[in-house]
Amino acid sequence: MIKVHHLAQSRSLRILWLLEELGQPYEVVRYERDAQTRLAPPELLDVHPLGKAPVIEVDGQRLGESGAIVEYLCARFGPQMVPPSDSAAYLEHLELMHFAEGSVMTPLLLHIYVGLLGEAGAPLHPRIQSETVKHLQFMEDSLRPSGHFVLDDLSAVDIMLSFPAISVMRGGRAAQFPKLAACVQAMQDRPAYQRAVVAGGGD
Repeated sequence: MIKVHHLAQSRSLRILWLLEELGQPYEVVRYERDAQTRLAPPELLDVHPLGKAPVIEVDGQRLGESGAIVEYLCARFGPQMVPPSDSAAYLEHLELMHFAEGSVMTPLLLHIYVGLLGEAGAPLHPRIQSETVKHLQFMEDSLRPSGHFVLDDLSAVDIMLSFPAISVMRGGRAAQFPKLAACVQAMQDRPAYQRAVVAGGGD
């Protein structure tokens, strides 16, 4: 049994969704955000030194970082979700797996944190906005006619890019990025995704 330390309203929902798609049994340990600061609770420091989620426990070991968890779970339970290592698609897979956390999340997180500064953060907003649009356009252009990234069926990259895609669509950009909006709708329509939302606490 895989144990998932899951923070409410966070990127760890991706791990629950992946496990549902792979048909692997798991246990959820849910953590609530602080009502005032919206930060993770201190209890997560007992799970990982950084106090972040997701973290999984499997075979007596703990593993953090969404990308590492997705790669591990796909290698062990879902190799069909990663292109063959000798294919051109594998290079796209590698790039987009790292893009998900290493690139696109930067302007999205800056938007949140700089927004907390009020007027003091105003000079940064145009640059953050332009970087956000640039990264989202890259995602829009990376989608295949099938509505997936890299492969023509659900892949590890789809799982990883689901969080920034869904977050942005909730911000009202569906008309600006219609292919990305359709991709998000297809993700959320999947029974496994819906089961993951329920398993994670409904948010």
